Amino acid sequence: MGEESRRITDTWLIDDDGTIQNGDFLLFKDGRFENSKGDEDVLETINGSSKIVTRSLQNWHTHMAMVLNKSMGEGLPLMEWLETSIFPVEKGLTPKLVEVGTRAAVAEMISTGTTFACDMYYHPEIVGDVLAKSGIRAKVCGPITDFPTPSYPNGPGEALKKVESLISGGSPSPGRVEYGIGTHSVYTCSEETLIKASEISQRTGCTLSIHTSETRKEVADCHSEHGMYPVEYLDSIDYFTEGTVCAHCGWVTKKEMRILAGHGAHAVHCPTSNQKLACGGTMSYPAMKEAGVDVRLGTDGAASNNSLDMRAESKAASLIQRHDHWDARVLGPKETWKLATKESKDWVTWDLDDIRMRPKGNEGRRLLPNLIYSGARVLDVFVDGEVLRRDGITMTVDEEASCVEIDEAVGEYYSEI
Repeated sequence: MGEESRRITDTWLIDDDGTIQNGDFLLFKDGRFENSKGDEDVLETINGSSKIVTRSLQNWHTHMAMVLNKSMGEGLPLMEWLETSIFPVEKGLTPKLVEVGTRAAVAEMISTGTTFACDMYYHPEIVGDVLAKSGIRAKVCGPITDFPTPSYPNGPGEALKKVESLISGGSPSPGRVEYGIGTHSVYTCSEETLIKASEISQRTGCTLSIHTSETRKEVADCHSEHGMYPVEYLDSIDYFTEGTVCAHCGWVTKKEMRILAGHGAHAVHCPTSNQKLACGGTMSYPAMKEAGVDVRLGTDGAASNNSLDMRAESKAASLIQRHDHWDARVLGPKETWKLATKESKDWVTWDLDDIRMRPKGNEGRRLLPNLIYSGARVLDVFVDGEVLRRDGITMTVDEEASCVEIDEAVGEYYSEI
């Protein structure tokens, strides 16, 4: 047992329920922790007097390689941004560009305390390989649309066949990385495509991921075509499987919320992206909570967010919910932290000597609000007992080299289009 644990002494620890403790702790490979007596056989003892230990952050909706598109098309509304800035560039997306972009994205996530991502982007086999080498956990959902994509130029039939092959072929990092199906949306996938994807999910047990009710136009168009709103429509065709990941959910009815809850779906709140693209609506967390929906947080892509920092996303989620509902009691620090770290088995240490973490307050009561609303530097990241970051330096991704290669890749690529 001792060899499965690390001892961290004289420190503050915050679990995923937001409870703050102080003392000496053992952190186990399987995610457990307990108070240390000081005499256990451990891998190492870490002086935690200038650190605060927390569960790691979880990013439930990403398009990681879109760091390649960061800061493109600033100030454009969603559809114009997609049609004039993003889609034309993505026509020439190569596996190498996805590799470079994903590596830069995962470096950013590790450096900001995130150890899980649910991704949906092109060339998922490349994404999975990069993430496996980085050491983080992930659901890598191969994107499915009815139009040709850089991954699957022959359309949805080829896409579904290749994604199913990826799923059946096994994980590049068993226990950490798994493949799933990313049906893009109700407006890019036909009913036939959505049903086939669901059948594969039922057959293989893989995760389904989909953009759901992100904009008012999407909702209105779906109702005009099918006489139902998107979640109702998906339910009517038996699309949902257990744990379907529904990103955005900014324009859903209470009936649809009950449908999501009934299927055990994860509704992913992406407040920064929704605000930046002026979607006009963000998820109603109080209503989702009342309906019993499992809510998670996500950044969306770095192109529509400019960041993959889940600590910052947690702050945005808390503030927009309070603002929208005229209620300063909504999503306080503890509940926000639960959303951001729910079910994490991994650990992050933050720099307690970062001025943003002060004052600590009596019995450390200000530490969690400081972390969420002010921020701090990530020092260490442990996943499944493995050290991904140590004393502010990421061990599994060369950040400096990644900075160079993404600049070179973008410079070379954009000079050709």
